[in-house]
Amino acid sequence: MKNVVWTGTWVAERLGVELVGDERLSDLLGLALRRNPRRAHLLVSNVLGKHVPQSPSVVYGHGFALGRRVRELLGAEDAGAAVVLGYAETATGLGHCVADGVGLAPYLHSTRRPVPGVDTAGGFEESHSHATSHLLLPENPALLAGAGPLVLVDDEFSTGNTVLNTIRDLHARYPRDRYVVVALVDMRSAADLGRLAEFATEIGARVDLVTAARGTVNLPEGVLEKGQALVAEHETTEATRTTENTRTTENTKTAENTRTTEPADNRPGHHGAARVELGWPRGLPDGGRHGFTPGQRIRLDAALPAMAARVAEALPEGARRVLVLGFEELMYAPLRLARELEQVVSAEVRYSTTTRSPVLALDDPGYAIRTRLVFPAHDDPDDGPGERYAYNVAGAGFDAVVAVVDSAADTPALHTPDGLLARLAEHTPSVLLAVVPSYVPARPSTERPSMLPEPLRGPAFSSYAPDEVGWLLQDLSDVTLEAPTEEREEAIQSGGAHYAESLPVEYQPSPQYQELFQTALGTSAARIAQAVGAVTELVLAERSPHPVLVSLARAGTPVGVLMRRWAQHRHGLDLPHYAVSIVRGRGIDANALRWLAAHHDPTDVVFVDGWTGKGAITRELTEAIREFESAEGVTGFDPEIAVLADPGSCVRTYGTREDFLIPSACLNSTVSGLISRTVLRSDLVGEYDFHGAKFYRELAGSDVSVDFLDAVAAHFPDVADAACAQAKELLATDRTPTWEGWAAVERISEEYEIHDVNLVKPGVGETTRVLLRRVPWKILARAGAGTDLDHVRLLAQQRGVPVEEVDELPYTCVGLIHPKYTRGATGADGKAVTV
Repeated sequence: MKNVVWTGTWVAERLGVELVGDERLSDLLGLALRRNPRRAHLLVSNVLGKHVPQSPSVVYGHGFALGRRVRELLGAEDAGAAVVLGYAETATGLGHCVADGVGLAPYLHSTRRPVPGVDTAGGFEESHSHATSHLLLPENPALLAGAGPLVLVDDEFSTGNTVLNTIRDLHARYPRDRYVVVALVDMRSAADLGRLAEFATEIGARVDLVTAARGTVNLPEGVLEKGQALVAEHETTEATRTTENTRTTENTKTAENTRTTEPADNRPGHHGAARVELGWPRGLPDGGRHGFTPGQRIRLDAALPAMAARVAEALPEGARRVLVLGFEELMYAPLRLARELEQVVSAEVRYSTTTRSPVLALDDPGYAIRTRLVFPAHDDPDDGPGERYAYNVAGAGFDAVVAVVDSAADTPALHTPDGLLARLAEHTPSVLLAVVPSYVPARPSTERPSMLPEPLRGPAFSSYAPDEVGWLLQDLSDVTLEAPTEEREEAIQSGGAHYAESLPVEYQPSPQYQELFQTALGTSAARIAQAVGAVTELVLAERSPHPVLVSLARAGTPVGVLMRRWAQHRHGLDLPHYAVSIVRGRGIDANALRWLAAHHDPTDVVFVDGWTGKGAITRELTEAIREFESAEGVTGFDPEIAVLADPGSCVRTYGTREDFLIPSACLNSTVSGLISRTVLRSDLVGEYDFHGAKFYRELAGSDVSVDFLDAVAAHFPDVADAACAQAKELLATDRTPTWEGWAAVERISEEYEIHDVNLVKPGVGETTRVLLRRVPWKILARAGAGTDLDHVRLLAQQRGVPVEEVDELPYTCVGLIHPKYTRGATGADGKAVTV
């Protein structure tokens, strides 16, 4: 077996530096020398993706695993309230990966780039860094003001000074009870080990530490002076060699120019790179400089496959080794893009980023920084022009380099003959440039219409009685929005369209299926009535004695009507009830919230939905409300959803946590007032419009919406005592969400090699939606599941989709959408998947 030389050997031998600690330490770290008056040595991470090109899956996996450990440390409830803060520039991507692992926590990273018009929410100094000043510029200042844990992420934890400076500054502004410090390696000296505990006692808060490995660096006396002398000696040698190479290169270029008449700007290898248009989602932040919410993460997840496909298409044919090169603080977006690219190309994909930090390069296998590219700063930095660097790129044998920068860095300096692109072109036959729009928070508009339209009501819009529900929507009944299911699925998964921009063709149930619906309603109506009663009693006891019910259209609307009927039947209350649109990845209808705030006290608003799956809409609503309140200055909306069934354990207010058949999930518009799914498309929905929907008047002959309501409400007298007893029991129960549904979906996504939680639809209701609206791959059914799945089995049989029985499934069933759908795809059994 070939011996691998540790990449810290060269420094250790010449300076007497010792790296001691866990066995993993030498795998995680190498050593180099840097031009820095405060510290001679540099710990070079092999898994961070900064100085050493690494597999993006390895880089992401280390950060995500640390986040998972934080989640275990905090517990599900505290993890759900946590905010993650990463450090610029080295740990901006690591911190974002940790936030993903914590459970899609909101994320913010410090920055060294001032942004005009954005107020500073804090700052601190990193004493040993090349560039010491950090700014905190959250779009939403409330991001740091919550009482939940603050998770601070850096690549290494050495003296602890940076963390203490941060916590001291933030604790004075936004005191809280708990902090968690996260780093890849804990390299504190024996003298520093007790400082964190002492500091925690001083401020009266708990401070935990989570790291992947533990060790320390033993530095002999005079190491700083020796290190500076070595840097000076070898940089002189490198400068001479660089000058000679530059002359040779220029002579070669001159000779080439005399041999061709082709214009320089069009020649392969010119310092201009081929651009790749990513199709970055409009309004999506490029990273965490101003904050990055879980809802924005969901949008990014949905867009990544299409963006990676565009990069893959632009790569040169036969490329075997590809580098995705990020830009200074822009680490997470290039990392996620590289990780997605790694899944779709046969080439070996590596990831690293450029940096401000000057490090000595030596071509020695025992030294961590083998090569260095130097180029001028190209983002108009606040500290003026200067050099920037890319390490271990030259001589690494890359067939293509994909440089990913934000638009603020796409300046003339990037494209000059000595700029980054030209330097890359000297060492690879193909350079691609992908530009991510730089996100700058928008200031709230002061020019907004003072009047919004009144809610739509039946019978003009929907088959419900006018007092049952008011729809805060606009009527798009005259617009053709339907597309064949296969075409929609292909467009959605390719990133060419969002699911809310079109509608599926409405499923017309067969007589057999209609009979099955009636049978299911007959057997489950009493069970549903009891759950309706229990959740309504919880709302009245805990949320408001006079709540304003706001259902999430459309699955939540029948439940909202039933809750309103229960309040009338049991308490003589006439509760307002409205239906609003929420779109995964795009949030709740802000104009609907404005209308509600203008007509009701936001503290009385209770959002209602039918059931929870993995909890994506729960998270979406939480982030949307937070963003709305920050932008509008309106407070009081409680994002906690009240649901009939909570099998995913995502909320506190529910009628049951059993995953059972709710017949309203069996049908589409014909059990929801003949209203379509909601639509959000820029050419149809303006800035001050409600989201849209269609009223399918032509389906009135098949409508069972009121029949469903009447059948359930007829059981209210019979279940009243049981429902009230159930609510009383729930009031005395710890109903803290465990998010076990989300964890199960992640596990299933990996086990079935889907790698996208958005394509895993858990629970009877979500599985039914998959079969009615999407192109399913297979259905997982809990072994022994009974009549609750009769309609699922029938739909699956009609569509040629296999049903696989699984032991210990946390849901009654789970619907899987194939992760790489194309037209004419086949199911797992080889049968054609058709509508």
